[in-house]
Amino acid sequence: MAKEKNTRLSFPNKKALHDYFILDKYEAGIELMGSEVKAIRAGRVNLRDSFVRIIKGEVFLLNMHISHLDTAHSTYRPDEGRDRKLLLHKKEIAKLYQKVTKEGITIVPLKLYFNDNNKIKVEIATAQGKKLYDKRESLKESDLKRESLSALKDFFKN
Repeated sequence: MAKEKNTRLSFPNKKALHDYFILDKYEAGIELMGSEVKAIRAGRVNLRDSFVRIIKGEVFLLNMHISHLDTAHSTYRPDEGRDRKLLLHKKEIAKLYQKVTKEGITIVPLKLYFNDNNKIKVEIATAQGKKLYDKRESLKESDLKRESLSALKDFFKN
C-alpha cells in the first residue's frame, strides 16, 4: 500500500500554473526563522508573485510573503518579504543552473506544503513562459472541461 503525501496544508501557486508550461519538478526544504512556521500553519502565506533565483551557488525564494502572527512576540519579527534560502543538493542546483542558463527557462515555486514528517517543503519547477494565445487556449480547455463535467453531472442526476 503506497503512502499518500500529507497535502491537507498545501498552498498552491495557481498563477504559476496559468503563466508557465511546467517542465521538471523538484522538492526543496526551506530555511525559516522564528514564528514563520506557525504563520504558515495559520495560512498566512502568499506565493503569488514569488520566484526562484540561483545566487552564488545557492537557491533563494524571492517575494514570498509570510505575514506576522498576532500571537508571536512583538520584538522579534522577521521581514515578511525577505529572501528565503531553499535547501537542495549540489547536483540538483547544478542541474537547475544548467537549465536556467538556457533562454526562456525560469524557476517558479508551485506549492508550499507539509510533508509526512511535518516539515515544510516547497515544490519548485523549471518552467517556460506561455504566450498570450497559450493562456487563452488553456482557459478554453478548462472551461470546456468544467462544462462537460457539469453536463454529465446533470445527466446522471435526472
